[in-house]
This record gives sequence, C-alpha cells and structure tokens, in this order.
Amino acid sequence: MRSRSRTRTPLGTRAPRRLAALAVVSVLGAGLLAGCADDGDGKDSTGSGSSSSGGGGGGGAKTTLTVGVFGAFGLKEAGLYDAYMKLHPDIEIKQTSIERNENYYPQLLTHLGSGSGLADIQAVEVNNIAEVTATQAAHLEDLGKVKGVDKAAFLPWKWGQATTKDGKTVGLGTDIGPQGICYRKDLFAAAGLPTDREAVGKLWAGDWQKYLAAGERYKAKAPKGKAFVDSASGVLNAITGSSDTRYYDADGKVVYKTSPAVKEAWDTAASFATRGLTAKLQQFQPSWDQGFANGSFATVSCPAWMLGYIQDKAGAAGKGKWDVAAAPKPSNWGGSFLVVPSAGKHREQAAELAAWLTAPAQQATFFEKRGSFPSAKAAYALPTVAGAQHDYFGGAPIGQIFAKAAEGTPVQALGPKDLIIAQNLADVGMLQVDQKGRSPQAGWEAAVKAIDNALDQ
Repeated sequence: MRSRSRTRTPLGTRAPRRLAALAVVSVLGAGLLAGCADDGDGKDSTGSGSSSSGGGGGGGAKTTLTVGVFGAFGLKEAGLYDAYMKLHPDIEIKQTSIERNENYYPQLLTHLGSGSGLADIQAVEVNNIAEVTATQAAHLEDLGKVKGVDKAAFLPWKWGQATTKDGKTVGLGTDIGPQGICYRKDLFAAAGLPTDREAVGKLWAGDWQKYLAAGERYKAKAPKGKAFVDSASGVLNAITGSSDTRYYDADGKVVYKTSPAVKEAWDTAASFATRGLTAKLQQFQPSWDQGFANGSFATVSCPAWMLGYIQDKAGAAGKGKWDVAAAPKPSNWGGSFLVVPSAGKHREQAAELAAWLTAPAQQATFFEKRGSFPSAKAAYALPTVAGAQHDYFGGAPIGQIFAKAAEGTPVQALGPKDLIIAQNLADVGMLQVDQKGRSPQAGWEAAVKAIDNALDQ
C-alpha cells in the first residue's frame, strides 16, 4: 500500500432516489468542488491549535471546531461540513491540510506527544492507524462510547483496526479501499478474451494464479505493445491486501520474511514480471499516468477510489473502453480514520462531529461525491451506494462490486511499520525485478536489506 497525497476525483455515479435517511444531506447541492482541501490560509500544520469561540455573525457566539487532514481529503469537498453547520448553527468548522501524509503524520505524532498544536479532529491514514492505536491511545478519546456511534454499522475488520486490545476505539473509519480489477474491453477483445464483466471475473475467480493464467492467454494474442498488467508491484500489493497475515502477526511481531501470504504474493507478482506480462511501470509516477492515456496495459488492480484517477488519466478517449470486474479474492487498499485528541478544548462536540461525519448516511454521500467507499456496511443498502453505477466504466454496478469485496476482506493484523515494509517490497525489491530484470531472489534480498535497515533506525 502506498502513501499518496489524497487527491481523488468524483466518480460520476448515478443512482435512484435516496431514502429519507439521506434527506439531511440534500443541502449539499449538485456542485462538486475539486482540488485542494486547504482553506486558503496557507497553514502548514496538522491543525490550527486549540479550537476557539468567536462571533456568530448575529446568531450569538459560535464554537469553532478544527479538523486537520492531509491532501484533498474530501469531507469539505463533499459538502459535509456545510451540511453539519446548517444542522448546528452554533458550530463553525475550519479545516487545515498538509498536502502529503508523509509530512502530515510525523507532525501529528509530535503534537500528540506534546499535547499542543492539535486540531479538534485529526485524520489518520490506514497505514498509520496501527501505530496510533498502539502508542497514542492515552492521548485520544474513546469514540466507541460517543452517542450515536453504532459499532454494528461498521465492517468488523475496519472497526478493529482502530480498537486497542482493551477495547478502546480511538478512531472512526471514514472510508476503505475494496479492490476490483479494472480492464480494457477493447484489448481483451483483441486478445480473444471475454469482455463481459461477469465472464471476466470468472476467468480468475478465487485464485490469483488464475489471474496469472489469464495474463498468459492474453499475451498469446495481445496487440503489439499492450501489456496485460501495469506493474508487478501493483499485483504484489493487491495480493497481500487479500490475506489476513502479511507483515505482522496478531501479537505484533514482524513476520513478513516467513509469511506464507507474502511469499505467495511475491512469487506470483515476480512471475508476472519474468513472463513479460507487465508494462514495467511504477505506480503514481508520470509514466504510469501516461500508460493510462496511451492504453499501454489491459488490467490494473483498482480500489474504488482509483476509478476517478483512471478516468482523469485515461481521459475522454478511454470512456466505454474500461470496465470493472471482481478481483480474484476480496482485498483492501486504503482508507482513513478520524480521531479526537484528548488535549482539545471541545472534545465532546468534536466527538459528536466525528460520529456524524462517519455515520452511514454521510459515508454514502462521501462515496457519491468523492468516490470514497463507505467503511460503514450499513451504508451499502442505501440507494446512493447500492444503485451506484459508473458511466465511464460502461455502467458498471460499482456499489455492488465494491460492497461485496468490502464484506469479504479478511481482518488483517496491522503493524506500526506496515507502510515501510510494503513500500520497500514494492519500490525497492519488485521494481528491480520488473524494470531491471533482476532475479526474484535478488530483488527479495534487496528489499529485505532495505526493510531491515529501516526498521533498525
């Protein structure tokens, strides 16, 4: 899993009328805000310090609640802050943002340790939630006890990611990244493979080795210069995301070197590279973006939030050519949480806001407006999710596809250095196999060396 600046584009979903439960968000309007989540104040901090009260513009004093996020997180852009303030005229919400999580997160840890410089609500990326839960729980409120929070409304594995061993829930999930396989129908047809999404899903249902076999079939008749998959590293990340034990075990011990799931993922992804099935690209680099525009590959492992990314990079020429099928196994890539620091002056009101923002109705709107798939399973039956289709991807029923993936994703044991391990396996080890032609064993040894050095620091 990669840490990226969180820039997501709307999905362009369409759905039938909403249930009455969604009526409270009707004030959002049809307009979408794009781009940066920064409020324009130029602040480069995890939050604006302790919250304050100010004049209410004729309505009396208002309580100002601050929210610290990374990148274009999406809550503001989806209109959720405006909706909450309309429902609560005594509350004003202000957001600050740092563009990249790798800059945001170290500052958040520093501020939690000092008890100062914090927003009333802070966002935490999934790759960091294990460390926050294990080491910062004493500095955070127990959101599982907040009025209106329903544990049963969330996916069990998502709820568990932010819950300590003694039962304190320090974070509420905003979204997740259930994965499918996005594929080019025109390239599949040219290679003699089926193009209907149900038939495509059956090609590899239940087994990542079947995905490899489909790649071999594709390669035999593929158009010249059109690879089966974008990168071996992408395959590696997708497979590890479908296993319950990856880099750490349930006791918090680093086990990636001996994990059967990691070995399977490594060997399978390396086979994609050594058999010439990849476009040899590195994800989230300019060449990868250009690969979408040029139609350089036929498939890519894609969480729900990536659909907007593909639409943006492939452009108008790709509309109707891309589709989405189920992945070989349910898998997750991405997602975030909201936490409430105990050092805040308005902890109770901040917790109420965090609970409202992550409630099923608001998560459904978040998905509709920003493509962030709900971590609250109770949202899946709402028309905005259940009836969601994506015009760019041939009307694919994305609500149904990703809900099924989300509900089937295993409960994973997360560790504090998951991101470091994943990045080095992908960008140091597998990238050398894919781009430089090094042997899978040599790539593995390079990755292990880099990981051990990083974990020793």
